[in-house]
Amino acid sequence: MSKLSNIWVFSDIASRLPEMIAAGAALGEKVSAFIIGAESEITAAYTLGATHVYYLGEKDSQKITEDYSHTIAQVIAEYSESSLVLLAPTKRGKAIASKLGVQLQAGVVNDVTEINVENGVYAKHMAYGGLAIAEEKINSKVAIITLSSGVYEALPADSSRTGEAVNVAFIEPATSITCIERRAKQGESVDLGKAKRVIGVGSGIGSQENLQVANELAALIGAELGCSRPIAETEKWMERERYIGVSGVMLKPEIYLALGISGQIQHMVGALGSQTILAVNKDKNAPIFQYADYGIVGDINKVMPALISALKA
Repeated sequence: MSKLSNIWVFSDIASRLPEMIAAGAALGEKVSAFIIGAESEITAAYTLGATHVYYLGEKDSQKITEDYSHTIAQVIAEYSESSLVLLAPTKRGKAIASKLGVQLQAGVVNDVTEINVENGVYAKHMAYGGLAIAEEKINSKVAIITLSSGVYEALPADSSRTGEAVNVAFIEPATSITCIERRAKQGESVDLGKAKRVIGVGSGIGSQENLQVANELAALIGAELGCSRPIAETEKWMERERYIGVSGVMLKPEIYLALGISGQIQHMVGALGSQTILAVNKDKNAPIFQYADYGIVGDINKVMPALISALKA
């Protein structure tokens, strides 16, 4: 497999950086990571496989992450060879990708699920709400991709790995936003993409109160709780970070238990990476049963208490 001479990686979420670096190592001869934070994170990036680190300094509470795009673009622009930039598929990651696209006159593809660098940069991503896979060829000198979670496995940390570090001065954008205050977001932070067991609830849950029962079941089996799009975006009963689907979280758990979820393709594209899928739905013709390894036809508000009683026994 041919490799590009250099891959640039950046993630605004520290937990996503290991898989971004692993992707870079798989696709490039050299992996250059942009780091914002404590200097100890430079060494941590080396242990994960980065060969070069461009250190952007300590986190500044008055700067927003998107403003670093000007600095990142300047560093990349000075590199003479063709290269690929990989970013996490977060809101900030996509915002930075779009800014870099303009600043570097580069092609951008979001939510990529497969990359091929043989004879150019080709990126596959879902289209038509998950009904098809589109493949794009990025013809610009710099290719920019936001990479879906779970596409690459993080490399085991190795303390013997070393690299080169470059301190990069922050370049103030022409127009910037000053952060006056930061407040903790209400609700728990969760990364469903890393969960080993996940329970997903859909409209069949009936009411917000019944989520407590689902939470109890999840606690008994050591699972994280996720949901279908209507629960997060229409009913707003759960945080959007828990929404599983084509424009939400892509799962790769050992077990996925779908409760009251019909199984439309927009949801299932986020769950098909599961090793084992179990489903409970009162409609025997629900599409979810076409994907499930095991299924129960029944009302989840009767099945959930029965499962809880069995597990407690």
